[in-house]
Formats: sequence, C-alpha cells, structure tokens
Amino acid sequence: MMGKRKLEELIALEGKKKKKKKKKQVATRRPACSWVYFSREFIREYSASHPESSGLKAATKAASDAWKSMSLEEKEKYTKRSREVWDNYLTTAPARAPKPRKQTNLVTRCSPGRLFNVLQRLTPDQKAAVRSMGFGSLLSLRCRTLRRSLCLWLLERFNTARCSLEICGERIPLSPKDVELVMGLAASGKDVVNSGPDDLIVELRNSYNATNRGISVRLLEQRLAAPEAGEEFKRSFILYALGTVLCPTARLDVSPSFLHFLTNIDTIHQYNWGKFLLDRLVREVSRFHQGKQRAVGGCLLFLQLFYYETVSLEGPVSMVPALGPCLSSWGEEEITEREKRERELGGYGFGEVLCRESCLRIESSRCRAHLDSSRAGRMGTSSEPALGCEGNQVERDQMDREIIMDETLPVYIGDKNVVVVCGDIEVVVESVRKACQNIEYGCKETLDYTKKSEHEESCMYSPCSCPLQECDFVGSSEQLSLHFSSKHWDSGRRFRYNCPQAISMDMNESFLVLQAEEDGILFLLNKGIETIGNTVMITCIRPSSSKEKFLYDLVSGRGISSLRLKSLTQNFPGRVEGFPPVDFLLIPFRFLNTSGQLNVEICIWNSAELGSDCPALDLAIS
Repeated sequence: MMGKRKLEELIALEGKKKKKKKKKQVATRRPACSWVYFSREFIREYSASHPESSGLKAATKAASDAWKSMSLEEKEKYTKRSREVWDNYLTTAPARAPKPRKQTNLVTRCSPGRLFNVLQRLTPDQKAAVRSMGFGSLLSLRCRTLRRSLCLWLLERFNTARCSLEICGERIPLSPKDVELVMGLAASGKDVVNSGPDDLIVELRNSYNATNRGISVRLLEQRLAAPEAGEEFKRSFILYALGTVLCPTARLDVSPSFLHFLTNIDTIHQYNWGKFLLDRLVREVSRFHQGKQRAVGGCLLFLQLFYYETVSLEGPVSMVPALGPCLSSWGEEEITEREKRERELGGYGFGEVLCRESCLRIESSRCRAHLDSSRAGRMGTSSEPALGCEGNQVERDQMDREIIMDETLPVYIGDKNVVVVCGDIEVVVESVRKACQNIEYGCKETLDYTKKSEHEESCMYSPCSCPLQECDFVGSSEQLSLHFSSKHWDSGRRFRYNCPQAISMDMNESFLVLQAEEDGILFLLNKGIETIGNTVMITCIRPSSSKEKFLYDLVSGRGISSLRLKSLTQNFPGRVEGFPPVDFLLIPFRFLNTSGQLNVEICIWNSAELGSDCPALDLAIS
C-alpha cells in the first residue's frame, strides 16, 4: 500500500511539472553604456593584480575612482564602442510594442497636509512674514488631503495643449486669474524665472545641502520649526510651500532651481505666481500624459478646489464674490459632504458648470480717500451725517475721490465701478487707474483695475532675462536685444531670416544664442543629452504671452542619412530650463563628427513674411 501511494504521488508531481508554463523568451537586451565596458575591463585587470582582494566591492570602488579621473579623450575608446553597439541595436532590434498605460492609483508629491501641519506651528511674527511676501492666503488652508480619485479623473480630462478641463460636456479654460481666485496668489507681476548663472546660488545651495536630487523636505521642516522670522525663514517657507503644494515635482525633494528667484527675498511679492503655478502644472501633466513619469507633479490641490467651485451639484446658482480665496472655503467637512453628494449622483461630472463672472478679488490693508480740499469743506467735520443722510447723496456722487489701496481690505471690481469696503463704509468710484507694472521696462499704459491684469498678461514689455550665465540683465525683449548686441556681440551667432546657415556645437555646449540681423530678435538653439543622442530645438526669447511665432527648419546629416524637423518656435523669457513640452529633433550620437561636435543646418523664417500661401508653413502645419 505504501509503495502504491508513493507511486501515485510521483505521477501527480510529474503532471504538475508538465503543466508549468514555459518561460517567456527574453527580448533583445539593451546595450550597455561606456562605463559598463570600462568597468568590466578594469575589474578583470584589478582582480588579476590584487589576488588578496575578495569580492567585487573594492574592485568596483577602484573602477569608479579611475573613471572619474579619466579625461574625455581617455574615455573616447569606450564611448565609441558603446555608440557602435547602440547603432547596431537600433537598426537590428525589433520594435517593442508599447504596453497599454493604465493608471489606477494616483502617485503625487502634492501634500497639503504637510503644509497644513507646518502652518499650525507658525508664530505671529512668522505669519506676518508670510503675508508680507504675498502668500498670506495659504494661512487659511483648511484642506489636508487630496481626493485622489477626483484628481485622477481631472487629469484624464486635462487638455494641456489648450490649458483647459473638458468636463460636464464643456471645455473650461484655465488662466492665472483662476489660480488667484482659488489659491489667493497674485496673477499679475513679473514672470518667475527659475534659471540663471549657477555661481549666483552656490552659497544658497550649500546652505540647504542641495544635491542633484534636490533640497530635502525634512531639512526645510526643521528650519521652519525655529522661531525666527527673518530672510532664512521666508526663503525656507517659499521652498517648502512650492515643494509640497504649489509646484511639487515627481521627486520627493524640492527643486534647487527655485533658488534662482529667491536670491533677493524682498522682490518675492512682485512675481506672477498664478502664471508660474499654472505653467508648471501644465508641464507636469504633459509629462504624465506622455508616460515620462509615473508620479504627477504640479498643484493638484488647485485642480480639486477649482472643480468644486466651478461645478455645481444643485443646479444653476448665482455666484456671490467671497471675501477671501476659495482655499479658505473648503475644509475636510465640506469636502467630505461634497464627495458624498458626488457618489449619490453616480460619480464625477454629473453637475452643472457655473457661469463665472468676470470679477477680480483683491486684498488690501488700508483704504484712504483723498478728497479735494475745496469740495471736502461741504461735508463738514463729521463723516456720519454725510454718509448716513440721503440729502447728501448728490454731493457724495459729485465728489471726486482718489483711492489708495494697500493690502487687507476687499476690493470688488466690476465692469464699470469699483466698490471699496473700508470698515462699514462703501465708496463707489467711477474709475481707478494705475500704471502697468512694466513701466520700468518701457510700458506707458495707464489702465483701469478691470483691465490692468488682462493687459499685464499680454504686455509686450514683460521682462526677459539675458540667457548668458554670467549676466543678470533683465528688460523688455527690445531692451534685451540692444543689450546683447552691444555687450555680448561676440557671444552669439548672427543670421538672416530665410537663409540656411550651418552651425557646430561642442559637446559641453547646452545652448547657442542666435540674433537676427534684420530686427535683432534673440533665439536659442538648445541642446540636451538623452540616452541615445542629443535633443535639439529652437526657442525665441520673448514674453511667454507673445502670440508671434517663427517657423524654423533643423537638418542634421551623416553621409546619405539625414534628419529634419520643421516646427514653430515657442516663446520663453530667458533660458529654457529642463525639458519643456515643445517639438525637438533627436539626433543619435553617431551623427557627431570625429571631434565630438554636433553639426546642424538651421533656417528661421520671418513671421512677417509668412503668408497663407507659404509652402514651408503649410508643411509645418500638416
């Protein structure tokens, strides 16, 4: 009996082995990089000459030190071998079928809860410092958690090309003003430029122990726990707010590029934070849609609260301007109740989009009316009879008032009148005019408050920065053109529109400044490095709001092979940081010449000469 039972067990075990699935055939392995070829050769020689050494740890450490000390010429042997293997791999390996992307769980570094906990521990002096920088609205933050299912639903309906949300059967455009209404951050001011000469932020990088990965969030939390409220606190708070809620990246740490606009802490309140936040959100969502990163960066809290404010579940209602940003209206209880109502209706997107009124909310701290001395005498010494008696209404309407607003009291701006609330007094002013913020760069416009923000978003005098690392010049695009041609005439290349021009870029060059001879407009030929080659693109140094674009042609050749890109330039107010969502040409390393230089031929067409019958433009559009 025992023998028979063992026999049955053996037969059953053999049957299970036969039923095992065959292993999938491993696809062609990707080639190794130049470091791997060097390390293999070095470790063999090291092991032979150091028989007393046991294991690979010491050999690998020695290989790493040797590789770091080698020059580019010494590495050329291994780099060339790696390129040859890569070229053969690209030409012979079968194309991989892309795996369908299915994101079920949202991964994000946007954490309003962390910022909420820090805000609760701030002293009165620290809160006053936060308000002085224009970030006082964050002190009213009540939301501590993101509704990830809602955020993922919104990301799937985020059109990055149009910067809009396509929900509830409508396309809702997003603008910096929406950021101002939801988050309470300024939607006007100078563009935030987080790039510049690296030597200007060396001390700041060292003080924050910044690495290539970024600045530690925990380090910032430790510094914010100190009671001081000076410049170091202000700088640490801005970095922490940007890294945890306003502009988080896909990484855990805070981007050290933010240090560029924190060198002068006194100018923080002058920046257009609404535009910066929205631009970063579009960039991060675009990278997420392209599958370049699994985690989603950007201010997802803004998207969540914007949805709550824009989509009504109770049918059409009239919008009443609030005294503060929407950020203060949504706490955990309100959000929980809203989510419950969403589930009762069957999910997101079953509400009705509200008609948003064109009303701008501004917070001020003082409100003073300067009355003309000849007319002020008619009101007497006491203000109560004049404001409380109907008989004096005509005199009040006839008087001219100059209103000076500062920081905390609400001001509601409609289409015609400005209502200034100062305590229990309301003053209606026919027109309040103010100069454009870009007056120092040449803009002479004086506008009503109703049109000021709209004008400044598209002002042609918006500041642009010099692209050279050793220069900190900032001015309008026209001023920058004159500055570059007079101070840096030998640091760029001049060209003529509609004329092809050959250009060579060294391995260590990341960009080349191009200046048009006809009108002096500056362009950047940007070069980046990827795993298998260089990325090349052309951008124009102009305000981001500028609608004018230039058609350009990029050609790179090697023997009978050639690569070509026709596209339109995108406008940036300075050097391009990181990898912007624009068209680019990927040129394999094998297209480099023997000296390691990248040779390209460029041609930029003047936008004024491009018409509907231009064949080059038709080709680019198609």
